[in-house]
Amino acid sequence: MAWNEPGNGGRDKDPWGKGGRDQGPPDLDEAIKNVSRRLGGIFGGGSGGSGLSGGGFSTGAIGLILVVLLIVWALSGFYTIREAERGVVLRFGEYLEEVSPGLHWRPVFVDEYIPVDVSTTQSMPSRGNMLTRDENVVRVEMEVQFRVVDPRAFLFTVPDPYDTLKQATDSALRYVVGHARMDDVLSEGREQVRQDTWKELESIIDNYGIGITIRDVNFQNARPPEQVRDAFDDAVAAREDEERIINQGRAYAREKEPQARGRVERMLEEAQGYKEKVILEAQGEVAQFEKLLPQYQAAPEVTRSRLYIEMMQSVLSNTSKVLVDVEGGNNMMYLPLDQMMKQRKANPSSGSGQAPMTINSSSGGTDYPASSGGRTSRDDRYRQGRN
Repeated sequence: MAWNEPGNGGRDKDPWGKGGRDQGPPDLDEAIKNVSRRLGGIFGGGSGGSGLSGGGFSTGAIGLILVVLLIVWALSGFYTIREAERGVVLRFGEYLEEVSPGLHWRPVFVDEYIPVDVSTTQSMPSRGNMLTRDENVVRVEMEVQFRVVDPRAFLFTVPDPYDTLKQATDSALRYVVGHARMDDVLSEGREQVRQDTWKELESIIDNYGIGITIRDVNFQNARPPEQVRDAFDDAVAAREDEERIINQGRAYAREKEPQARGRVERMLEEAQGYKEKVILEAQGEVAQFEKLLPQYQAAPEVTRSRLYIEMMQSVLSNTSKVLVDVEGGNNMMYLPLDQMMKQRKANPSSGSGQAPMTINSSSGGTDYPASSGGRTSRDDRYRQGRN
């Protein structure tokens, strides 16, 4: 009879293994020991207990295992998305949602997540031999820098977004180089080639819609074929020399131009000063003559004589010849001091060496002294008077 059946047998049965129906609540320590003993019998291969009790023990153990497994499954569903990433969640392989950085939970074996870096700028090189518009072959190397802006499009639009970007870069670069001359690619047109490649690549990427944006396109290197490389190196060196000489000329012009402007300003100021000086002198002379005019009108002879004497004083002050007016006659004595000084230096023991000359102011003639050898001729006297 089962323990819960009516009758004395049922009243004497206790599910906790103690006789009597009026017993108190089961002891907790005893219950734990019973559970431990039963689990030990199941996993340790014990033979105690009836078959019904053994089946009950097996069901409890399976339930416990299921609970443990459920806990492990729940804990394994937690995952973390880093700050620079975005998580794309898939449920049974289909896109479900996009999660932001932080701690998240997903049901394992149902959902899966793919982290995508959306903050780091990535690089992809591209290089190859390309044909220019003027039918020359050049080897061009370029690097593309990009960043993911749409994780869903980046993962599911095309099978391999990196390969798609590489092919698009190669196509854009070949298109631009094919429409440019070799000299433009190798020298002065490199920046234009870079910008055109960037623009063409963006248009291709927009058509694909792979969820990335181009941050920069770096033109790294461009080389001519080995057969003509030396000639192109010489051409590049010549262009650099040309630029250097032009820069030197500009520097020289910037140096000399301020000096020339300074000289021009100085000459203009000197001319202006000279102009003002001449004007002031002329005005002074005019004022002087206007001041003398009343005096001349009052005493013409006296004023004329005074002006003559002042003028002779001004003229004769710069000469070494001396004119002495002899009182009581019309004669004027002329002393050639310069000739006398020259003869004294030439012959110190001969004395003065020349007598003074007399000028007859009444007759307008000149009496010349005779030399030691007799009277001199008229031409000699004329030359002596000139000296």
